[in-house]
Amino acid sequence: MSHKFPVHVYYEDTDLAGIVYYANYLKFIERARTEWVRGMGIDQTALKQDEGIVFAVRRVEADYLNSAVFDDELVVETSTVQVTGARIVLQQDVTRDSEVVFTSQVTLVALSDTGQPVRLPANLRLMLH
Repeated sequence: MSHKFPVHVYYEDTDLAGIVYYANYLKFIERARTEWVRGMGIDQTALKQDEGIVFAVRRVEADYLNSAVFDDELVVETSTVQVTGARIVLQQDVTRDSEVVFTSQVTLVALSDTGQPVRLPANLRLMLH
């Protein structure tokens, strides 16, 4: 199962050359992850308050395959690659008219409020598969 999140490229997203500034793709995929989790009914604020668990990015592998420009309509597609006790690996691709312009694999870890790795609750692991 994958989640799709639309992104409209604004002028502020571009650099002097008029293309999307490379770091902004990380913002796009972050927003998509937030909406992906929200769409599954996971309340991250409640998870932090009730369970003391937050998600943090541990690793990002990214490939910039093509340039997006001002006013492009992009889609970020997020899908689960792997879920373990305390880790989630996601594939996130940014497309324009079905052409992949950016691809990434993102590893998230579950952390306690002290920053230590913790196991994801079983019901949450099932939701993320």
